[in-house]
Amino acid sequence: MSRLEPQPYCFEYERIVEFAETDMAGIVHFSNFYRYMEVTEHAFFRSLGHGVHERIGDVSVGWPRVQASCDFFKPIRFEDRIKIRLTIEEIRRRSLRCLYYFFKETESDDVLIASGRVVTASVRLDRDTGEIVSIEIPPELQEKLKAAQESQHL
Repeated sequence: MSRLEPQPYCFEYERIVEFAETDMAGIVHFSNFYRYMEVTEHAFFRSLGHGVHERIGDVSVGWPRVQASCDFFKPIRFEDRIKIRLTIEEIRRRSLRCLYYFFKETESDDVLIASGRVVTASVRLDRDTGEIVSIEIPPELQEKLKAAQESQHL
């Protein structure tokens, strides 16, 4: 994936880097960026009044990842304040593609430190067979996702 230039975003999540998220050099371990994307996605879904694992009637609906990538530009360390901005890149019938931009807060400006992309599929879990089956994004959620996408701002 090439460097993603920041795009308009519809959701922002802030956090402070914890000591347990760093490596021996005191830099955030790369794997935590994937966790940060997931935590941001969960907070975004909650902001829409939904969860990433929901029961709709007798059906368990979820959003497994089918693709994830992240590029790193600058390190972040213990107690750095970061902002993760989620941008909806594409809403398809059965999947959602989101971009994530990571910024380190500084006294003068926010500095882009990483960018990522995650594609998730809308699925249901068949309780009898345990099979995971791709389904269309439920209409109510699709409407909320489209509204969020249309409201994206810099």
